[in-house]
Amino acid sequence: MTLHQLLLILRARYRLILAMMFITVVVALGLCLVLPPRYTASTTLVIDSKGIDPVTGAVLPAQLIPSYMATELDIIQSRAVALKVVQDLKLTENPAIKQSFIDNTGGAGSIDQWLAGGLLNKLDVKPSRESRLIEVSFTHPNPNFAATAANAFASAYIQTSLEMKVTPARGSATWFDTQQKALRDQLEQTQSRLSRYQSDKGITSTDQKVDVETAKLAEISTQLIQVQSQVYEYSSRQKQLEDFIARNRSADSLPEVLASPVIQELKARLSAAESKQGQASTNLGVNHPEYQKLESEVTSLRKKLKDEINTAASVIGNNLRIAKARERELQDAMAGQKSRLLEFNRNRDELGVLMKEVENAQRAYETASQRHAETTLESRNDQSNVIVLNPAIAPVEPAFPKIPLILAVAFVVGAMLGVGFALLAELLDRRIRGAEDLADAVSVKVWGILGDTSNISKGVERKRKAYLKRPRILTPVQEPTMGRSG
Repeated sequence: MTLHQLLLILRARYRLILAMMFITVVVALGLCLVLPPRYTASTTLVIDSKGIDPVTGAVLPAQLIPSYMATELDIIQSRAVALKVVQDLKLTENPAIKQSFIDNTGGAGSIDQWLAGGLLNKLDVKPSRESRLIEVSFTHPNPNFAATAANAFASAYIQTSLEMKVTPARGSATWFDTQQKALRDQLEQTQSRLSRYQSDKGITSTDQKVDVETAKLAEISTQLIQVQSQVYEYSSRQKQLEDFIARNRSADSLPEVLASPVIQELKARLSAAESKQGQASTNLGVNHPEYQKLESEVTSLRKKLKDEINTAASVIGNNLRIAKARERELQDAMAGQKSRLLEFNRNRDELGVLMKEVENAQRAYETASQRHAETTLESRNDQSNVIVLNPAIAPVEPAFPKIPLILAVAFVVGAMLGVGFALLAELLDRRIRGAEDLADAVSVKVWGILGDTSNISKGVERKRKAYLKRPRILTPVQEPTMGRSG
């Protein structure tokens, strides 16, 4: 069949085609008016992928890979999330839903599982191709319930995603808690052995650089040097005092005398008293009571000054004796400290082994404590990496049926059905539609095609009628005629 033959058939059967198109459009319109409308509400989620663990601060691998997004989509459409939606919305407490469950299943099975399957059938999840957005849509005859269910699926997905992260962390935290206690006991035992050893050996420091015994030895050595310097200085002053005494010289020039504030004060008072006595001797005379009083005061001050000078001079000898005694004590202490230090060095090797055991136990305990703290914090984490960008709201217009679209589709389908029925009718009742069909039918060659002469015959008919209306003298025996081609 050629295209020309097909067009001839369609032109001949156009009434059938139009009838099928009309019937299809009417049926589609009727279905749109009869079927209850369904509304679709959508919630938009954002997957946050910072790549950093909020607890440990460690850098995580990139999350937005195809397998990760596919996993998240499967989680949203999982039965676990649907069951959580059923629980959150308390659908099992609705008497109408209970009756519907009994009517459909006869009471067999779980109503929660039945409701979860029904919700999943009305759920549609679509990821964005080039972004971190996921659109969760729910379709239902009730627009408010559609929005509520979409938001409930988003919330249940966030809770499920968080539980999937928190549940393993809780198990790890419990395991690390047990390990932490065992490691703490081990650390306490090693520390106890180290403490007993230090107590038995008299070791108070475990660091050789700041060892107490070494510090004591250095301190004794420093004190001995200082005392030896004092002994030398006091010996020099003692010799100087003995030289002053041998030469019958006054000890006023000794450093101890010059440095004494009491002696300097007595000298100042004696000088002032002598000055007043000299003035009284000139003005009052030696027998005047005031002069006698001043003379007695001068005598007393001289005696006190002499006693203080002798006391200051005797301090030199006392200091020398004390310094020599201190020198002998420090020398004995230094010899004993050297012996203890040698004993301490002999025990340091064994101490180092115990210290290494304590360090290893301490390191293991600190590592376990850190991991325990991290897992404990992670198990208490209530922040998900999923954020609700646009919560669902009750839609105003139904998602189905969309009458203009359905009518357009019905028009196309009706046209296709009309063409099909037209071809079927032509197949059952084959007719000659053109020269090609005639040539095929009679197996002869077509030499020419007589065109449409309807316009010519109409013109001749008009001329004949006009001729008949004229006055006639003769009446023709036969009217002229023109044949028409069928």
